[in-house]
Amino acid sequence: MEIIAGVDEAGRGPLAGPVVAAAVILSEDKIEGLRDSKKISVKKRELLFQEINDKAVSVGIGIVDEKEIDRINILAATHKAMQMALGRLNKKPTLVLIDGYKLPNQVIPNKGIIKGDTKVESIMASSIIAKVTRDAIMLEYDKIFPEYGFAKHKGYGTKQHMEALIEFKATLIHRKSFKPVSLNLPTISWLQKTKRVGIVGEQLAACKLMNEGHTIISMNENCAPHGEIDIISEKDDLLIFTEVKTFAKEQMATPELKIDTNKLRKLESAINFYIGKHNISRDIRLDGMSVMLGKNHSIKIFEGIELNFD
Repeated sequence: MEIIAGVDEAGRGPLAGPVVAAAVILSEDKIEGLRDSKKISVKKRELLFQEINDKAVSVGIGIVDEKEIDRINILAATHKAMQMALGRLNKKPTLVLIDGYKLPNQVIPNKGIIKGDTKVESIMASSIIAKVTRDAIMLEYDKIFPEYGFAKHKGYGTKQHMEALIEFKATLIHRKSFKPVSLNLPTISWLQKTKRVGIVGEQLAACKLMNEGHTIISMNENCAPHGEIDIISEKDDLLIFTEVKTFAKEQMATPELKIDTNKLRKLESAINFYIGKHNISRDIRLDGMSVMLGKNHSIKIFEGIELNFD
């Protein structure tokens, strides 16, 4: 019996974020409303995303980040994401149908179908899985980089995005091999001049937490009059508050974290204010992170800073 998997990607064209591919083997259980993901509303895509995951024989997802895209180029990164997606299927297909062109160096027989996301249901399903998965990633990044508008344009080169890129320069998640990005890379001196050293440090710290499985809840949470909490995240049912200290390479300062008693008292007051405001009754933790900016950023995490004040 022939087992057919459809494969499609999302995110080849953006200036920021990963490229995501999905592979889907559909069952005989009919899914109504399958279309090219770009022609479906956000709400409908999300409903179909859930239905595909519920009814498909198997779904595989491959994600290749911006660093790997810069290292091997976007076409090779797209192929890699597709191969990863196929490798994560729990059943080996006998034939793979790919939106666009055939996947090179693939053991499983595969065929490229131009505009396959408008013709083949398994490709339509994979386009929805890839699109919804990537959009969710970019929505998380929007919490970290609100000034860029990732929630709206998902990293594509819109007018809003280009203006933000010129004003705020490239972020950690921008693809440096793409020309509009390479023309707008920040320097340490520019960060110091524009007073963005601390902001960029907090963004780098949040990205590291996200890569380690944290869900970012809030950045720079204002808990007036007690102060600001740099990062609020959750992982393993734990609510984590993180204080970030950032150092530029030129500064004669140790990257070790130093939080004095006065600062600890302010952090405790801010955390208590946040917990009360949101009626939170769960386990919490205060962490610290130190970020050293430079050609190769270094980040240290200090877990479990004690808060013992009454």
